[in-house]
Amino acid sequence: MDDGADVSRTDRIIARIARAIEAGQLQPGRRMPSLRAAALEYAVSKNTMVEVYDRLVALGRLEARPGSGFYVRAAGRNAIEAPPAHMMEAIDIVSLLREQLRQTHPVRVGDGRPPASWTEDSELGRHLRLKTGKGERPIEHGYGDPLGYGPLRSQIGLMLAERSIHVSPEQVLLTFGINHGLDLIIRHLLQPGDTVLVDSPGYYPLFGKLKLARVEIVGVKRLADGPDLDHLSLQIARHAPKAFFTQSAAHNPTGGSMSLPVAHRLLQIAAKHDLTIVEDDVFADALPASLPRLAALDQLERVIYLGTFSKTLSASLRVGYVAASPSICRSLTDMKMLTVVNSSGYLERMVSELIASGQYRHHLKRLRERIERATARTLQNLDRLGLPVFAAPTGGYYLWADFEPGLDDLELARLASEQGIFIAPGTVFFPDRQQTRPGMRVNIAYGDDTRLIAFLQSTLAG
Repeated sequence: MDDGADVSRTDRIIARIARAIEAGQLQPGRRMPSLRAAALEYAVSKNTMVEVYDRLVALGRLEARPGSGFYVRAAGRNAIEAPPAHMMEAIDIVSLLREQLRQTHPVRVGDGRPPASWTEDSELGRHLRLKTGKGERPIEHGYGDPLGYGPLRSQIGLMLAERSIHVSPEQVLLTFGINHGLDLIIRHLLQPGDTVLVDSPGYYPLFGKLKLARVEIVGVKRLADGPDLDHLSLQIARHAPKAFFTQSAAHNPTGGSMSLPVAHRLLQIAAKHDLTIVEDDVFADALPASLPRLAALDQLERVIYLGTFSKTLSASLRVGYVAASPSICRSLTDMKMLTVVNSSGYLERMVSELIASGQYRHHLKRLRERIERATARTLQNLDRLGLPVFAAPTGGYYLWADFEPGLDDLELARLASEQGIFIAPGTVFFPDRQQTRPGMRVNIAYGDDTRLIAFLQSTLAG
């Protein structure tokens, strides 16, 4: 079936349901058929019905209720017929941006771009159609929904449900990777002079972002099974932080994952002190769904959860997401519009098609097998070198190799660089740069390199 037929079928289903709502055949509050049942009724795929329902939500016809399904929205004037007063006067910057992305007005003289028809036959459009082939929906050249590409958000919701994190598509905000999501969260949560907690050792690019925002950074000792909760409680009492940025699974740089008892107690401490937790789950798609996640235990009440496709598909493919409570997601969406207007619909569509076709799951299976083999080889080599591993690996890309106390890992990195070997010294992963645990982060993809092994043998022996 060609592009036009696919689109017209989707549009016809949307129009049919919308007419039934307008005619009163579908009463407000009525639960819509499940995606599977609706797909059978309309003789389309489940993915098509995901798009149909998602677009009806965007049009204000349906509402999504997490864990329950889709319902006919309560009676009220359609958004096109009754735009908000502040939008009509165009006095609110965020609302003006939102209107340019969502397009609730039929007459668009205030738009900041040409109509799609002016660019749909561009060389870019032809190139993308050539790459995606037949059977795909037409390429869109607009800004798109500020939350990001709707079908991908729905797919992410299904993936999160496998991790016992239940969200609606409106609780998923697409970003240019996790670092963009972290930047939005920092802008939303924090003011200059605020204090936050971070893993120590932890994700050093985060430290730079927090310093740019003039936020005070306080480290929490990382143990093999997660944060040192006694140290966490002590730092809370001393500094009254607003948030704790952490990685539960396949922690960067140690490779360890948080145990279930630690996760439970961490959430209890956070509730007692009204502490927001930002959970970075960068390797999630390559990890077992059963690993403890703070967002699964908390269901996004005080946890903000981040994921990405950049670590599993390509570092150049900057597609990530934030999952949060509805109110926080709305605020982050406004921040996204003010800072970058929107993320890339082209890239998001590409990821969505990979998921829908089943190619992404096949890719993840091969990736997990590769990670398992590389981890085994790296562990074997580190053992031969007499370098203990700080935490048992759980499926990510990193291990932490401990050095003897007193070894200068920065000097080791300098010596390695002279021989063309790039080493990530442990010191840079501590927020205060104090070498409390000398070592190095080991990327398992390179843990079998004979040049690295020879360098470590000769240098550490000396």
